[in-house]
Amino acid sequence: MKLHQLHSGQALPITPDRAWEFLSDPKNLATITPDHMGFNILSGADREMFPGQIIQYKVTPFPGYSTRWVTEITHVKEGEYFVDEQRFGPYALWHHKHFLKQIPNGVLMEDIIDIKLPFGLLGRLAYPMIKGQLKTIFAYREQKLTELFGKMKGEANFLNIKTI
Repeated sequence: MKLHQLHSGQALPITPDRAWEFLSDPKNLATITPDHMGFNILSGADREMFPGQIIQYKVTPFPGYSTRWVTEITHVKEGEYFVDEQRFGPYALWHHKHFLKQIPNGVLMEDIIDIKLPFGLLGRLAYPMIKGQLKTIFAYREQKLTELFGKMKGEANFLNIKTI
């Protein structure tokens, strides 16, 4: 069984409270997702985030392929982190940890996503395409967050995807 891990970090010149307010609101996910993905929240985003919250989306990760994606918010420590896990959707496993850490003059937003692809050999063959799509999504997200909140001087953002 191959697991893949995406690890990204972006420094933003905002307070941890402002970062939490934005990132913990599921409705803002549409803002930081590329338009070509047809991201649409179907249900579950009408309340403040809480453990056990189920959120349903419709997403088109690749042209001609649209799917429903159901995630559960499994852990929340207000102002510090939350975890969403796929319950139904395109991956065999999707476990996404979102962390916020105060740094001088801002906040470091860090994501760690553990992913297992479905369909055995077919999934492994599709991995380069999926890896490219994830890089595109996170590059777009970095750009949108910079547009919304500005860029930290002297802080390097990062994105790593590896097989573990």
